[in-house]
Amino acid sequence: MKRIKIIDVLKSTEYGKDVCVKGWVRTHRSSKAVDFIALNDGSTINNVQVVVDPSKVDEELLKQVTTGACIGVIGELVESQGAGQTSEIQCKEIEVYGLCGNDYPMQKKGQSFEVMRKNAHMRLRTNTFGAVMRIRHNMAMAIHTYFHEHGFFYFHTPLITASDCEGAGNMFQVTTKNLYDLKKDESGKIIYDDDFFGEQTSLTVSGQLEGELGATALGAIYTFGPTFRAENSNTPRHLAEFWMVEPEVAFLDQEELMDLEEDFIKYCVQWALNNCKDDLEFLNKMIDKTLIQRLEGVLKETFVRLPYTEGINILQEAIKNGKKFEFPCNWGDDLASEHERYLVEEHFKKPVIMTDYPRAFKSFYMKQNEPVQTSEPSGASVGYKGAVAPGPTMQGTDVLFPQIGEIIGGSVREESYDKLMGEVERRHMDTTHLWWYLDTRRWGSCPHAGFGLGFERLILFVTGMQNIRDVIPFPRTPKSAEF
Repeated sequence: MKRIKIIDVLKSTEYGKDVCVKGWVRTHRSSKAVDFIALNDGSTINNVQVVVDPSKVDEELLKQVTTGACIGVIGELVESQGAGQTSEIQCKEIEVYGLCGNDYPMQKKGQSFEVMRKNAHMRLRTNTFGAVMRIRHNMAMAIHTYFHEHGFFYFHTPLITASDCEGAGNMFQVTTKNLYDLKKDESGKIIYDDDFFGEQTSLTVSGQLEGELGATALGAIYTFGPTFRAENSNTPRHLAEFWMVEPEVAFLDQEELMDLEEDFIKYCVQWALNNCKDDLEFLNKMIDKTLIQRLEGVLKETFVRLPYTEGINILQEAIKNGKKFEFPCNWGDDLASEHERYLVEEHFKKPVIMTDYPRAFKSFYMKQNEPVQTSEPSGASVGYKGAVAPGPTMQGTDVLFPQIGEIIGGSVREESYDKLMGEVERRHMDTTHLWWYLDTRRWGSCPHAGFGLGFERLILFVTGMQNIRDVIPFPRTPKSAEF
């Protein structure tokens, strides 16, 4: 008999019909009169209840049906007499595919997330991780659907690169060289002539630079793929391997970029509410009782658009009124997560798009705001409500979310070759591997903008999970690449 997915069985009202289901045992309750097996195949958070008459099934076979075992069941679909379910299966035949002993690490008793991370090869079978992974799939579908419907082209950028987009230097090197016998020059530097690519290469931290090339040819593109950062950060918000969504759009200005960011993220949240109802209700009950309320709140609110200078003013006013922060927040400081979350969760109580950051801690490719004529220090620029920034600012557009902090980092890109080269020289950057990027500003340059969305951070927000290691199937973190 052909197998039917449990999600479809639970929707069916063809009572009296025989069905075949296959999956993994969540629980097995036994008595002399009747056994109840809760079976799940991953297609839904909900289990189907299999009712077994012990007198009609081999006793030794029934003993093998333990938590975690993989079985197939053929039986009659009937209307359920129990609460909380519409259908159940009156068992006629059971086949055991895979036994599961008492040492199975994902027993029904509550497991801590730390224990489950140590058993990442098995944790996907739990209700929580099944829900998270189904939502992760749906968010990927939402992203592709949104961009397709809005005329963007899916653009594949390389995972192996010779350039460092962010300038951070924390990259994983890719090489075919014999690490036990490295050829070096007289100064001790490694010679890469005999390496596969003939030069030093690494795993990419971003597809943005190549994405900009796509935007200047196709008009609007997006990338969606894995990126890598060799940053030794053991925090609930960092991974060494993570997925990024990076749209780039020609002829887009700062206001239009913020419109895109807000519309895109609201679309993803609405998609989750429309398509992941059962999983969200489970996570709302078990993980975060404010989850659905928070998701619905994002859709109702217009995101605040807040220049960095005014944000600093708000934070400093909060400090004067007794608010304690671990990190400083003077003009020119890169805001910490605690500052971002204060603005979003306590001051505005809604998402914030922060703009016009100081040049000092933003990337070289961002478009610099024009200085204004004031009595303030040279290069000052006007911020929110006429507030004057004491230094040059860049047209950044970072989206800050409750519980998460920064979820999107975006900016208008500098399209002028001379201005971009001026910033490169000011930062004393090596342009050896950036010549092709600079060429885009020499030949047919155009105004353009884009952003990067950390996919796992989106999943954190949509699921209510607290650790980024729990929203990716197999997390890669310092000293951890086991599974």
